[in-house]
Amino acid sequence: MIALIQRVSEANVTVEGEVTGAIGQGLLVLLGVEQGDDEAKADKLLHKVSGYRIFSDENGKMNLNVSQVSGSLLVVSQFTLAADTGKGMRPSFSGGAHPADAERLYEYFVARARENGVPTETGRFAADMKVRLLNDGPVTFWLQV
Repeated sequence: MIALIQRVSEANVTVEGEVTGAIGQGLLVLLGVEQGDDEAKADKLLHKVSGYRIFSDENGKMNLNVSQVSGSLLVVSQFTLAADTGKGMRPSFSGGAHPADAERLYEYFVARARENGVPTETGRFAADMKVRLLNDGPVTFWLQV
């Protein structure tokens, strides 16, 4: 399971002109699900995402996590993160989870984030989404479990 996280001042996602999720300060989480991923991996990745200390403290050091700055998550499914780009000029998606499994684990990740008290907004699984963000830093990290 993969999360590309970006520290944002604001972000939103629209589907067919409708905003499906919007946040102020927090993390844009692009979430990719791979074959073999399960709830245990989702829990481990969520723990890492929500605990990752990439927000500045009073001394300007990256020392605070999203909850410590009263931030939110915007979680967007992105199967392209599971692409194999090692050969040729066209990505292969054979390592990605079956869409039904990916959607189940995406929904699980979102539900667990909310259960853990992190305000969480979403895109729409498998939709053609338009994502806007104001990357703060820029600060972007690739997390994989």
